[in-house]
Amino acid sequence: MKPEDDMNIIFVGKRHGKSRVVAMNAPVAAGVLVVIIGLLALASWSGYRVAVSQIEVTEPTPSELVVQWQSKLTNQKSELASIEQNVLRQVDALTLRLGEMQGRLLRLDALGQRFVETGLVASDEFDFDQPAAVGGPEDEGLTGGSFTAPELTYMIDQLARRIDDREQQLRLLDQVASRKKLEDELFLEGRPITWGWLSSRYGYRSDPFTGKRTWHAGVDLAGKDGSDIIAVAGGVVTYADERHGYGNLVEVDHGDGLVSRYAHAKSIKVSVGDVVQKGQVVALMGSTGRSTGPHVHFEVLRNGKSENPETYIQRASR
Repeated sequence: MKPEDDMNIIFVGKRHGKSRVVAMNAPVAAGVLVVIIGLLALASWSGYRVAVSQIEVTEPTPSELVVQWQSKLTNQKSELASIEQNVLRQVDALTLRLGEMQGRLLRLDALGQRFVETGLVASDEFDFDQPAAVGGPEDEGLTGGSFTAPELTYMIDQLARRIDDREQQLRLLDQVASRKKLEDELFLEGRPITWGWLSSRYGYRSDPFTGKRTWHAGVDLAGKDGSDIIAVAGGVVTYADERHGYGNLVEVDHGDGLVSRYAHAKSIKVSVGDVVQKGQVVALMGSTGRSTGPHVHFEVLRNGKSENPETYIQRASR
């Protein structure tokens, strides 16, 4: 190698800017260059391995992906089961409310049927045994899907409030109807027989046995022996036995100081303490006691004083 092929390397020091020259021939320079290139390659390979190792760490393996998806599916199943339980609880709550409302509607139907039976409403107008008739054209443009749970809850709440209002109104109507029925039941009117005629009036008359002028505290209604004697109003039987002059006697207390008497009966059909209704048979017509033939002696007393029974017989029904 020629001297001019030598390579000089100059090192410059930090202090005072002094330099130092190192002579290096070509083989040595080539070796140094190879070492430098080798170091650079080694550094590049190390960086590549580090990067690859990081990638391998961050990216899951197929088995790890399966585990992750199984965990997600388990969580979703748990959430779905929780939602199903919540829906079932809501359905159970709605079912209980519907059962309660069904019972209340049955009571309302019973009240309505009672009003029909008492004549407060017409049976041909309100038939409580049949569902209410409804209908109307369907607008396809406004047709929707099924109701949601909140919508059903709101509808049930609205229906429950309407049932509350109707129950209160019907209870008041039932009280009024019951009071009216009771008043009608206790309203004394009509004849105490189903067939017969007036044979002796109220007041002074000629006694049928002595011919003398005597006071007659009731009216006599003649009829067929054994025919029905009926109560002219509802009340409680306070006497049902034989009494001097009256023969077999039935006495009914109608309240408010009003009492009716039915005398000369062939037989008595009620007992003391019985509650009788208007038109109920209390005795059969006969001629017991001081009597000349089959008839009923009918008296009306208010606060212990007799009143003319014809006033009540001629009364118009309420």
